[in-house]
Amino acid sequence: MTKIWQPRTFKGFRSLLKAQHGYNLIEVLIGLGILAMVAGVFLVATSTTSRLVMISHEQVSAEGLAKSQMESIKEEPYNSDNQTYTKLAVIPAGYDIDIAVQKMDPREDGTGTDQGLQKITITVTHRGQTAFTLEGYKTYTGN
Repeated sequence: MTKIWQPRTFKGFRSLLKAQHGYNLIEVLIGLGILAMVAGVFLVATSTTSRLVMISHEQVSAEGLAKSQMESIKEEPYNSDNQTYTKLAVIPAGYDIDIAVQKMDPREDGTGTDQGLQKITITVTHRGQTAFTLEGYKTYTGN
């Protein structure tokens, strides 16, 4: 009778292979914990990115409003009497524009008269908070 050759194995190893049919509860819980941490980090990153995009959009909108208002003021005739200029006709909801006009004294003679130079400060607010401030000068050109 011929003997069939069989590989030698440890008795404990074969029983170990037969006993493991799936994952342990501990392995499943560890895997779920790792997955939950990765998902949490992803959600926090998405939330932060979304908030930063909104802030950037508000800043760009406020800057555009301020520049448009400054160009509108520069196109108006020079006003040395009451030093007020009109606001833009269309301002998006939630935004407001404040215009401050200050007489400048380039000769520094202390007379307090308007010598053809005004400092214009435009402040754009969004939901009650200052979003952008722009300063410029308006000069009297004789028109």
